[in-house]
Amino acid sequence: MATTNLNIRTDKEIKDQAEKIFAELGLNMTTAVNMFLRKTVRERGIPFDLKIDVPNMETVKAIEEGRRIADDPKIPGYKDAKSLRSALGV
Repeated sequence: MATTNLNIRTDKEIKDQAEKIFAELGLNMTTAVNMFLRKTVRERGIPFDLKIDVPNMETVKAIEEGRRIADDPKIPGYKDAKSLRSALGV
């Protein structure tokens, strides 16, 4: 098998963090990158989901409602399940 060099640029902090994780797994950077490349070839694409995490409108409304409730001093809050059950009468 012929080999070649691959030079990439990345953030130093990310590289250092990744190297620590790889070391815990018994891998070095070269082996980890080769694993990624082989899996990419086998799957004929990026071997993990690429998503833009944008909440849908229902989630946005729920977040806004939660913030309104949290900021409204007229709405009671409960410190534990027992006080909540007591307020609910259960």
